[in-house]
Amino acid sequence: MTSATTRAARENRATHTEGRSSEELRELVSHWGAELELAPAESIIEWAAATFGERFCITSSMGDAVLAHLAAKVVPGIDVVFLDTGYHFVETIGTRDAVEATMDVNLLTITPVQSVAEQDATEGKDLFRTDPDRCCALRKVAPLQDALSGYDAWATGLRRAETSNRVIAPVIGWDAKKQKVKVSPIARWSDEQVEAYIAEHGVLVNPLVYDGYPSIGCAPCTRRVAPGEDARSGRWAGTNKTECGIHM
Repeated sequence: MTSATTRAARENRATHTEGRSSEELRELVSHWGAELELAPAESIIEWAAATFGERFCITSSMGDAVLAHLAAKVVPGIDVVFLDTGYHFVETIGTRDAVEATMDVNLLTITPVQSVAEQDATEGKDLFRTDPDRCCALRKVAPLQDALSGYDAWATGLRRAETSNRVIAPVIGWDAKKQKVKVSPIARWSDEQVEAYIAEHGVLVNPLVYDGYPSIGCAPCTRRVAPGEDARSGRWAGTNKTECGIHM
């Protein structure tokens, strides 16, 4: 996209305040999904910002700040949604704070309806151990659904190289459950491309990544990964669970 398109994207964030219908959103996905499949990540973000204005945000789990860095370059002041489950590693919260302090973004920390203590009281202690799917539903899926209520589209750092469940993740897709456009600007990036971008731009990375945690979730459900193991094998280790439900 041209620099003129970039300027238009920034200006339109202040004017696109009314949401589109589900039919309109699906039509956008149908038209632009194939059009943008091979586009650079920056161009995909430019398109989303120009199309949806203030009704577009990005989400980040703070494993790294690659997506936030890309988005801040294209759309300074963009909303970055972070889900604070109450179970995060200290390092993850520190990465969030560093992103907020050093990048031109509007960081929004979203919390579940119940605190961890309240959930223990109503659902039983350590729900993450007794029923991890329900714990994720209460502390991740539902809060994100609520947080996205004011947006028509959101961008994720989802990449096809991460797991077999994600190999068909579209760059521009339709989330039927949320009735919103799901944008994955770096869906086609390999691990090597991510590492190269981080090195070139000095992008913030959660220090746990360098301590044997290539995929970082909640502290009680994430362990170190041994050399040669799948990067996500440390998530919900010892169970059949592979996704929190946000991307399902």
